[in-house]
Amino acid sequence: MKFSDVIIAAALLFVVSLLLDGFLFVPFAPLKNYMDIVAAIIGNLIASIVVGYLFAVQIREESRPRAIGSIVLLAAAGFMIFAVGWSANPLANPAVKDMLQSMFSTGAWTDYDWYAYTASVMGLVIILFVVLVFVGLYVGSMLKPKKT
Repeated sequence: MKFSDVIIAAALLFVVSLLLDGFLFVPFAPLKNYMDIVAAIIGNLIASIVVGYLFAVQIREESRPRAIGSIVLLAAAGFMIFAVGWSANPLANPAVKDMLQSMFSTGAWTDYDWYAYTASVMGLVIILFVVLVFVGLYVGSMLKPKKT
């Protein structure tokens, strides 16, 4: 799989995932605090299956785990940059700070505590993203039949 194919697949995965996450927020709105998590899980899984199906031929050209792994790592790096820029500092986002203060007793948290909490949550989100996208790309690449 050429590096240009990896870049296109990762970019397509990123864009389709963001679009699906945005559209899936509406049906999962009754879940309140969990709507973004459920929408992100389903959106990332569907997007990775679609991208795996579209790039099945290129993924089969070489070792499947290696090709899928390179797409996943590049997509995870882009996702991490986007997510850190979006919500890295909860002190700068009043909605996040109010939500965390209502969930936890955070009256005496320092700036370091906020950053440590955010980093741990981001780490778990990235791990979940990598696993879901790897499984989705693998399944999507298996759905397309081989041309004989």
